[in-house]
Amino acid sequence: MFTPKMDVKPHWTKLFKGLGELGEEGLNARQRDIDWLLAENGVTYNVYNDPKGLHRPWNLNAVPFLLHESEWKLVEAGLKQRAELLNLVLKDVYGERNLIKNGIVPSEIIYGHRGFLRQCTGIKYSTEKLLSMYAADIARGTDGRLWVVNDRAEAPSGMGYALENRSTTSRMLPEMFSKMNVKGLSGFFQEFNQMLVDASPENKENPNIVILTPGSHNETYFEHAFLASFLGYPLVQGNDLVVRNGFLWMKSLKGLKQVDVVLRRVDDAYIDPLELREDSRLGVAGLLDVVRRGNVAIINPVGSAVLENPGLIPFMPAIARYFLKEELILPQIASWWCGQEKERNYVLNNISNLVIKRIDRTNRESIHFGEFLSKDEIEKLKAEINLRPYRFVAQEKINFSTAPNLTDGKIEPRNLVARTFSIGTEDGYSVMPGGLVRVAPDRDTVRVSNQRGGTSKDFWILEDAASKETKAHYWQPKPSIGATGLNDLPSLTAENLYWAGRYVGRTLVNARFLRMVLKQMVLVQNSSEKPDSVKLQVLFNAVTQLTGTFPGFSEKNKKGEFAMDDPYKEMLSVILDKNRSGSLAHTISMFSNSYYSIRNLWSSDMWRVFENIQKIWRSFEEDSDRSINKIIKVLNQLITRLIAFMGLIEESIMVQQGLLLYFIGLQLEQSTLTITKCRSLLSIKYDEQVEYELLEYLLVSHESLNIYRHSYRSYIQIEHVIDLVMLDLEYSRSLTYMFNRIQKDISKLPHSDTMHHLVDYQKYIFEGFSKLRLANSIDLVKSESKEDVVRKDLDNLLEELSDLLYETSQSISKTYFDHTTKQNQLVRQSFPI
Repeated sequence: MFTPKMDVKPHWTKLFKGLGELGEEGLNARQRDIDWLLAENGVTYNVYNDPKGLHRPWNLNAVPFLLHESEWKLVEAGLKQRAELLNLVLKDVYGERNLIKNGIVPSEIIYGHRGFLRQCTGIKYSTEKLLSMYAADIARGTDGRLWVVNDRAEAPSGMGYALENRSTTSRMLPEMFSKMNVKGLSGFFQEFNQMLVDASPENKENPNIVILTPGSHNETYFEHAFLASFLGYPLVQGNDLVVRNGFLWMKSLKGLKQVDVVLRRVDDAYIDPLELREDSRLGVAGLLDVVRRGNVAIINPVGSAVLENPGLIPFMPAIARYFLKEELILPQIASWWCGQEKERNYVLNNISNLVIKRIDRTNRESIHFGEFLSKDEIEKLKAEINLRPYRFVAQEKINFSTAPNLTDGKIEPRNLVARTFSIGTEDGYSVMPGGLVRVAPDRDTVRVSNQRGGTSKDFWILEDAASKETKAHYWQPKPSIGATGLNDLPSLTAENLYWAGRYVGRTLVNARFLRMVLKQMVLVQNSSEKPDSVKLQVLFNAVTQLTGTFPGFSEKNKKGEFAMDDPYKEMLSVILDKNRSGSLAHTISMFSNSYYSIRNLWSSDMWRVFENIQKIWRSFEEDSDRSINKIIKVLNQLITRLIAFMGLIEESIMVQQGLLLYFIGLQLEQSTLTITKCRSLLSIKYDEQVEYELLEYLLVSHESLNIYRHSYRSYIQIEHVIDLVMLDLEYSRSLTYMFNRIQKDISKLPHSDTMHHLVDYQKYIFEGFSKLRLANSIDLVKSESKEDVVRKDLDNLLEELSDLLYETSQSISKTYFDHTTKQNQLVRQSFPI
């Protein structure tokens, strides 16, 4: 922000003035607004092994990073040159290898790098540039110029976060943003989309483009989902894709749909378990063969990781002269590759003043700062270098300049690294005017990393005059393409929608039942009734049946303990033990996982409600108050938010775009749990008073008591309860209605209308619906003798219905979600992680 004379640089003046006008409190308020907006939009960054949880909120600092257009033009030219240079290196490495033949680059730097994949040699590509995307990390050196710190070419991340940062700061700092002539980003993303379209091997006008993600636990999964939603392309995982007859196909609900372009976020070695890492579950078996045949475009090409090689840095000037007859425009960090004797001796003699890296990123802890190493650590590192010198490169320790950062309410200097993005075009490379700025967490930290707690900034390129920017109204060349439907839905997305429905239904039904039981426990505490009364025993057993947390209240556990001796302890476990399968906490966790896996489909309002559910539950887990009344209060909040969430789902996506699968899962789960409740509370006879109370509990947990009173206006009778909860065709919570709804919904599935007869899942649900329509409540409660304890006809019907629902679920899964099994290599290969 300042010149060496401590004057504010001209292009920082307006921002400096604007920050002054806001004042300390005003700036802190804007920061709080930014934090709130990012949380509201669900912007997250996954930090591995973080005790705070996997999905950490994205941090964006209120003070942006500025560069003037005059300085940026030089940087832009340097980035274009470097991208072109690395593009030529990539072609040469997997082609003629003239760099090695002519002694420009030692062979060990290429062949000793984990990113070099012999399987990719000789593959021809149809894209304008072999290296379609390139990212460079840059930082300002002590000479005032911006230096290249790292090259990223495998599957460079950060582009989506940069766009989200721009969206947020332009909203939260509108007065400064509008006055400072910030260069826009929309033109770059139009070119980015056009690059994907043009990459299609057969030059299709509207190619089928997918974004391949490792899954929701990946550190930048938010970005994968964000770009899929922003660009309108399916977000797929390896199991969504399959190779057939030399082509790549996406498994949709109806069948296979050919894929033309894959924007991948899966690392090279994991992309094809048949030719690369055989233990990978993230890629597609046979994908490299499809690439060789020229039937699919992969961006970036498999094998691009060889460019993420600090060992190349010392040789880049020579490479530039060899290929381009030019000198490097952007400076680099002074580097010494240890595979050369002279350079190795220099490194060994000056190791305490250097930064030592391996030429490939075998793990995140492979960077050694010599000044912080003990004598023993230095000797150990020297031994490693002498053993395999070609694996190591040393770099000069540079004190990069800092930028202003809002920290704890004050402006402080912080080290930062800016990641820039370039994409291949017909004329060369196009560079994003800005990028993703990452900031060190404190003053003394040299390494800048989001995994280490760093924050981010928006990156503003300032022009002298405002430029007009046209935003794209559509991405594809032809805007007349029809809306996508079930046939375009990836099978894994469909499965996640189906299970999202099941888990949200399970969470809601179980929460309501547990709340009802807890209320009865409170009433018993406040009365003279015994805590082991028959009705409470029935309710506790029903809890175990409904949640599946056996042995629970049904029998003694392996330690010889009986939950009925301490019902409160068992109820607490059923609600809060997230490691116990079937518990409410475990179900909420599974619901969260299924939601995250398809978050690109949901609206911002849905995210807000979802995040509110997570906050309520996290707060409850951290609260020391475990009283029954406290739990009931939390369950009330949870149930209300779940109902709001379910209502918003229908506004988020269309039935033919996947909502149908959610509905089927929801109705199947609610039907199954309704049957379990009815079997637990209705199948066995009790004395008149207990039975009356159990009927009332069933209606309360089913949210049907008021409807019953309005409909029958009589003393609660079992025949009427069965009519309402099980047999009423018009009541949306009755079994008959839900079976009928499932029957209608599954008839819309792709395979349902291709046969002249019912498919298996239709048969099962039709049989169940028929049994319910033929049933009569009076006959179901009849007993052959007064001594009969069980209502056999009712119990048998409920058991048959339960089995039919299970068979329906299994049939749907086998028909639509049967992902290919793992394929093994004929020859075992070893790939370092």
